[in-house]
Amino acid sequence: MTDTSQDGALQQAKILMQALPHMLRYDEAIVVVKYGGHAMGDDEVARDFARDMVLLEQSGVNPVVVHGGGPQIGAMLKKLGIASQFSDGLRVTDRATMDIVEMVLAGSINKQIVGFINAEGGRAIGLCGKDGRMVTAAKIARPANSAGDQIDRGFVGEVTKVDTTVLDQVLGRELIPVLAPIAQGPGGDTYNINADTFAGAIAGALGAKRLLFLTDVPGVLDKDKKLIEQLRVADIPGLIADGTITGGMIPKVETCMYAIERGVEGVVILDGKLPHAVLIELLTDHGAGTLITR
Repeated sequence: MTDTSQDGALQQAKILMQALPHMLRYDEAIVVVKYGGHAMGDDEVARDFARDMVLLEQSGVNPVVVHGGGPQIGAMLKKLGIASQFSDGLRVTDRATMDIVEMVLAGSINKQIVGFINAEGGRAIGLCGKDGRMVTAAKIARPANSAGDQIDRGFVGEVTKVDTTVLDQVLGRELIPVLAPIAQGPGGDTYNINADTFAGAIAGALGAKRLLFLTDVPGVLDKDKKLIEQLRVADIPGLIADGTITGGMIPKVETCMYAIERGVEGVVILDGKLPHAVLIELLTDHGAGTLITR
């Protein structure tokens, strides 16, 4: 074990010393974790994340991992000489691009995360929305961009239905599902789904106790750039209107609202670069991000 790994194990042990009451709160509960951002490109952070998922499962929690992969997709497209075009933050996805997106998301990234979890003693199983018709999608129903221009985003989709049959068979059997945000439409076409939206739909369908968004920021910040530790859904429109919540955080909190409307008890936005962020949020008194509830 490297010195870095020893430090991580020691920090994990310290968290566990105060974790018992919180473990009881989450016993047999479903926790969906959206994993992405820059943390996915750091092997040591990825190992810490995998170790934490294994610990949660061994502690009686049912973790479900949903991952993104935008930077990795972009790198592969560049390597193959395929130009990337974006509209309102969504990658315009023609059929050739969709083939690459599926290869990267459901292939290399998914299996890498599965491998990290298995290496830490877990039993991860890699899936995507197409498996067992878990997620059905349709072409995203937003033909115009923010400037009012008509944009055909190609095979960019939105979730129309979640069937939890496959996940119901997996959860509670010492298996950790790792899901790529790829889904099939009724006509057989494959669609690329925004990973945040995909995670929200999965969490809502499963009635998850928590949905955690691992991001590159500590959470929702106030106008003094200090962390807002807790919000209610009713607070969010006002914070957007007064400019407290801006930019890329707006679609993030909108997804939080979407998940809560579908039955998720609480959604947390937290910094995925913080070592053991998931454990700190779930198993300590002070938490690690912004908790949004009804």
